[in-house]
Amino acid sequence: MSFVPPAELFGEQGIIVLIVIAVVLFGSTQIPKLARSLGSAQKEFKKGLDEGANGEATPAPLSQAPPPAAPAPAPAPPAADGTADAPS
Repeated sequence: MSFVPPAELFGEQGIIVLIVIAVVLFGSTQIPKLARSLGSAQKEFKKGLDEGANGEATPAPLSQAPPPAAPAPAPAPPAADGTADAPS
């Protein structure tokens, strides 16, 4: 049994069928987003490999995001006599 490259294994018709299946599964609007995210993941992976090979173990600086907003205070419980406190 010999090894056959994937392009020759599927042939031209098989590759076309795979592309049609991908379009049906992901939709034509999602494929560019998927390709972009795969490209950025590949770039980050290669960057990590280069940093590891060079011995640079310093992580990339994180973007300075503002701190999350404080949660809203809980509303006051109703009065014990059953009347609601009316705001003045």
